[in-house]
Amino acid sequence: MAQKAAIIGGGVIGGGWAARFLLAGWDVAVFDPDPEAERKIGAVLANARRSLPALSDLPAPAEGRLTFAATLPEAVAGADWVQESVSEQLPLKHRVLGQIQAAAPAALVGSSTSGFRPSELQQGAAAPGQIIVAHPFNPVYLLPLVELVPSEANSAGMRARAEAVMREIGMFPLLVRKEIDAHIADRLLEAVWREALWLVKDGVATTEEIDESIRMGFGLRWAQMGLFETYRIAGGEAGMKHFMAQFGPALKWPWTKLMDVPEFNDELVDLIADQSDAQSGRYGIRELERIRDDNLVGFMRVLKERNWGAGKVLNDIDAARKPALIDGLATGPDAQPLVLARPQVLPGWIDYNGHMTESRYYFCSSEGADAFLRLIGAGMDYVAGGHSYYSVESHIRHLGEAKLGDRLTVTVQIISADEKRFRSFTRILRGDELLATVEQTCLHVDMKEGRTVKAAPEVWARLKAVADAHAALPLPEGAGRAVGQGR
Repeated sequence: MAQKAAIIGGGVIGGGWAARFLLAGWDVAVFDPDPEAERKIGAVLANARRSLPALSDLPAPAEGRLTFAATLPEAVAGADWVQESVSEQLPLKHRVLGQIQAAAPAALVGSSTSGFRPSELQQGAAAPGQIIVAHPFNPVYLLPLVELVPSEANSAGMRARAEAVMREIGMFPLLVRKEIDAHIADRLLEAVWREALWLVKDGVATTEEIDESIRMGFGLRWAQMGLFETYRIAGGEAGMKHFMAQFGPALKWPWTKLMDVPEFNDELVDLIADQSDAQSGRYGIRELERIRDDNLVGFMRVLKERNWGAGKVLNDIDAARKPALIDGLATGPDAQPLVLARPQVLPGWIDYNGHMTESRYYFCSSEGADAFLRLIGAGMDYVAGGHSYYSVESHIRHLGEAKLGDRLTVTVQIISADEKRFRSFTRILRGDELLATVEQTCLHVDMKEGRTVKAAPEVWARLKAVADAHAALPLPEGAGRAVGQGR
């Protein structure tokens, strides 16, 4: 039975939480009195569906069931986790948290607050220990960081349960050691934001020039190494001590205005807003969100290939999900092709005709084949032991054209197999439309001896289970077709 999350407040953050839980397989109930809430969350969910699956190398879990509740008690009834994402007004949060605990006294309650301390939220609560700060970052459905901020009222068990829930939905829970206003990340962002406002107000730079200084420079470093590791490298071979000795004295120089805030008036608001409109006004908000999401997926896929930073989190998520898929093979796979990858056509995949380039069809097929080998226990650990499956023959048919942004599905059907080889048939689809097929023969090889040998018993057992299940399927149309043969 699917677990249930209740989302109270359906704005940008609440909608992102709804998408994150829903695409992780949880049932989600949303309560927001805004009559536009369903439309707004639908738009966020559409963006999440086109981007989040591209971060995984395994089939996505079955999507949960989304409902919109007419009342708060209806939304939280039976919820395992409740995420409060209402406006940053403490009296409002107290009132909403009280209603949540009255209707769902056993539920864990996370607050998306970016500024309030958990002890402030817990004041007057019926069960203070059930409330914790769970502060995410936009877009919630892509960025893994969530700051979990407990107070003394939260038991070690409750903290562990909160961390487990966040990991289950693909987040990276950062447990903050001490409660503090604005937690960790927003305090750093606040410092940069204040300085940026001064630079604009004083005419030193425009909003666009400030953004360029970040995205063309240190922002790229921060995305992979953060602040301190970046500066450690800046210190050269001598490391952080040298950096501190060299640049430490600058801390006493009057470079910044961090302790001073520009007057927040209509003049400053208009100045910032007008420059921002000139910078980005040619794009709609939804278009900017899609551009942002596509770029984030690209960045995070690169980090994933290197098992670094946010990419390591994604690899850990895949590793946690893989045993269930392997167990499914052990208990007997279904008599249908295995869904093994759901890639998205990214900007770098497009040729001069505006279609997915030929090499990427092979890449998609390879992603499916690699996922299959991992499932039967012949992944990189197996290769490190000196054995692997080698492709010895491939035949691709191009039947349709994939375009930028298309969500593809890669399935693998085993046509035949024995202890030394298997023959597979891969389909690349867009929805129900078949775009390409790749037929392939692979031999099991002893890499040191350079010859074909029998697979390890446990690998052969899993492969045989799939082959036996797929034996009931008809031979795929196009299997065995020669190059140039008529249809």
